[in-house]
Amino acid sequence: MQITPTIWLITIAVTILFFVYEFFAHVRKPHEPTIGESARWSAFYIGLALLFGVGIGVVSGWDFGGEYFAGYLTEKALSIDNLFVFLIVMTGFAVPKKYQQKVLMIGIIIALILRGAFIAIGAGLIENFSWIFYIFGALLLVLAYKQAFGSHESNPADGRFMQLVRRVLPVTDEYHGDKLTVKKDGKRWVTPMLLTIIAIGFVDLIFAVDSIPAIYGLTNEAYIVFTANAFALMGLRQLFFLIGGLLERLIYLAQGLAVILAFIGVKLVFHALHVNELSFINNGEPLLWVPEIPIWFSLLFIGATIAVATVASLLKTRGDGARNDRDRVEGEPVVAADVEDRTEDAPAVEATGSSGKQSR
Repeated sequence: MQITPTIWLITIAVTILFFVYEFFAHVRKPHEPTIGESARWSAFYIGLALLFGVGIGVVSGWDFGGEYFAGYLTEKALSIDNLFVFLIVMTGFAVPKKYQQKVLMIGIIIALILRGAFIAIGAGLIENFSWIFYIFGALLLVLAYKQAFGSHESNPADGRFMQLVRRVLPVTDEYHGDKLTVKKDGKRWVTPMLLTIIAIGFVDLIFAVDSIPAIYGLTNEAYIVFTANAFALMGLRQLFFLIGGLLERLIYLAQGLAVILAFIGVKLVFHALHVNELSFINNGEPLLWVPEIPIWFSLLFIGATIAVATVASLLKTRGDGARNDRDRVEGEPVVAADVEDRTEDAPAVEATGSSGKQSR
């Protein structure tokens, strides 16, 4: 895939312009987006990402197009998981809803910058050290295990890192609009808004460690890695407000991502063996009998895993909700009967309360 410096510059410039437009058109004035606004812009950015992938397929061939779509799906799924942690952070810091857009926007920009740096580092490592695929593969397998058996219940707002930040910086107890710092009694104080952004930046760093090895397991093209990440992050702010409570219903998303990361980890190890140069493995010769997993299979596997995890999550939470409603309905007569038993020896006012409860 031949990408000239001019194409790189245009791509980066257009990406920056999109985020600048997002800030001035939607984020600069604090407000809570409506469902309609979020739906329209989410559809726009997803459609744009799909059209870009078709363009890559038409111009550079469908092998590269398939790599882009597999990478985009993986990064989008990881970004949604990232949103879940953003939600925990903002809940922990009690960020008012009208200021959440600004926090999300800054968090997404930090994520893009960090991933851009990791992409450049990853490209340099892959170009010079083929054995890096072993490390990437092993890292993804470890991350898959942590993703499957870890927990999002811990609040990054109360983690050790944020405790250290609070000891270093003077922090106000209340928000001052969307200001990051405020001057009180001649002293500069940090607001909870800045603490929230610091926490989200720290989370972004952790997620960059997940996402970059994962997509390099699907393509070696730095341009595809960057654009798949950029499009996965575009529209993420609107998606947060669109799916809202649905985030909490995706209870199997972590397990689905664990399966995807493990799959890509195995794919990377297979590729590392196929291009092996380490002297203590097969005398430094490639193991050509090791299969290379084709991109079409990767694309199908990732898409199917995301679909199964989503459907299973929604069915599970819907079933649990229906059972809870049924239990409440079935439990009401028992409570009423218990009240009636007590009214036999109780004052008349309790009996009146019992009949009132039954009427509801």
